[in-house]
Amino acid sequence: MTRALVTGVSGQDGYLVAQQLLRDGVEVYGLARSADTDVPAETRVLVGDLLDHDSLRAAVAEAQPDELYHLAAPTYVPDSRTDPERTRREIVDATQVLLNAAPARIFVASSAEIFGAAESSPQSETSARRPRNPYGEAKLAALEAVSAARARGAHAVAGILYNHESTRRPERFVPRRVSVGVAKIKLGLADELTLGDLEAVRDWSAATDLMRGAVLALRHEQPDDYVLASGVGRTVRELVEVAFAHAGLDSEGRVGIDPQFTRGVEAVPLVGDPSKARRVLGWEPQVSFEELIAQMVDFDIERLR
Repeated sequence: MTRALVTGVSGQDGYLVAQQLLRDGVEVYGLARSADTDVPAETRVLVGDLLDHDSLRAAVAEAQPDELYHLAAPTYVPDSRTDPERTRREIVDATQVLLNAAPARIFVASSAEIFGAAESSPQSETSARRPRNPYGEAKLAALEAVSAARARGAHAVAGILYNHESTRRPERFVPRRVSVGVAKIKLGLADELTLGDLEAVRDWSAATDLMRGAVLALRHEQPDDYVLASGVGRTVRELVEVAFAHAGLDSEGRVGIDPQFTRGVEAVPLVGDPSKARRVLGWEPQVSFEELIAQMVDFDIERLR
């Protein structure tokens, strides 16, 4: 039986990868900060922390995985500006430890934030990397560590992940903020949804699709890096309209703007080019943008009801 270790197993990505692996008949160990955490049934939880390198090594030694999916990391980009040193330790140093400890294949999650102030759109694996924040800088350093490990002969793979969502996404992220806000308006619990810049462009995908791509990438015979994205840029306004329409509501007069939620609009939008993943891995998204938003709106309506 194949054995896998998934870091960040209680987070959105780790949870979804663990679910997929368990369905595939894989024995799954999951690394989490606490033994008392929400993980898929049959997952064997190991306690560890990205800042505690001994706990990372101990988890690898205990699990002895054939596949290691390193998905744990701080995920909220603005937080990296308040403590960049901690961000680097959690992302870069932890990745280095796992690359050195992994006995077999390892997948490391990178981010579209490595492209930052992009020169062109869409971005591919060969696009210029120009991070604009400590999070992007750390993710780029971790990606370079993966490349170095691969040059030494390791089966090390990186996924350059663009925005990916699910019902497990925290509400501080825009798509869940929208789905929760629309659900509250639908149920009469709120009158208005408050957001930042409606013209900001993002490349949103279903997290299940990108995590399926992560598994395909790790299991390919030739280790490499892959952009995993929808390849389509959409504005926050489009997201809002799809969500309201699915709930049978008119957004007119129901969306307010608060500058505190504005991150700033990139001169060149971060939109991924997943051509390589499609060509080499045979990866194709299975959930459309409209289906993804519908899933989240339906989930939040039922949850709040």
